[in-house]
Amino acid sequence: MSRDPWGRGGQGGTFGLAGGPPPQDILVLLAVVFGTFVLQFFNATAIIPAIFRLGPLLYRGALWQVVTYPFCGFGPPSLWFLFSLLILFWFGRDVFVRLGRKNFWSLLVQVVTAAGIAAALIRGVGILSGTASPNAFVLMQGQYMLITIMIAAFATLYGQATILLFFVLPIKARWFLGLEVLFAFMGFLSTKDFAGFVGLCVAVGLTWALLQPGGVQRALTNLQLRFRRRVTEAKLARLKRKRKFNVIDGDGDWVN
Repeated sequence: MSRDPWGRGGQGGTFGLAGGPPPQDILVLLAVVFGTFVLQFFNATAIIPAIFRLGPLLYRGALWQVVTYPFCGFGPPSLWFLFSLLILFWFGRDVFVRLGRKNFWSLLVQVVTAAGIAAALIRGVGILSGTASPNAFVLMQGQYMLITIMIAAFATLYGQATILLFFVLPIKARWFLGLEVLFAFMGFLSTKDFAGFVGLCVAVGLTWALLQPGGVQRALTNLQLRFRRRVTEAKLARLKRKRKFNVIDGDGDWVN
């Protein structure tokens, strides 16, 4: 039996093929995201998602926004929004089945809150320094943050599973951790939303760390040990290159 409290078990897995009916929690999550998305397009109800998304009200005391922002659907009305919900369902279902209800929501709340606080601090510094982008938080609002967390969790839990990137290129799920950071950076170049970029990076890193056996502390310790090992290996390789071997002619073979 696995000692991992998150129930990671083995590293194998099959994307999108979790058995049984869809988890009710995932269906409710999708319904909330879709419902709040629709509300933004009507004058009488637009205030509701505006109150719960990350925005200027956060700095006026609306601290709940660092938790509620991912549950409000975001973006223009398009087929891409519906497709993003499908992606959220695919990854969210497998992650929920592996973690279970308690661990799933615990992970989601911890990561969402940490990423929201990090982004809010970055935005606050930008406001004070006069360098804040007008597009703050657009990269991490609503379903974008949820998808980021679910993909990062899937990549950690099912690292050896194969996913077709863009439905064409087969790659191991674990590589999506790095790809998410890359995609977030490309989004930053387009929007100049540095706060959102930081929030997404925090979400990816913390999701990975929380799902490691032993949690964040063990993950940080392993990273430190891995870094020290790489440094030691680099030093040994450099010393090996500097070392010179001279062969002395004689009755036998001698190496100095």
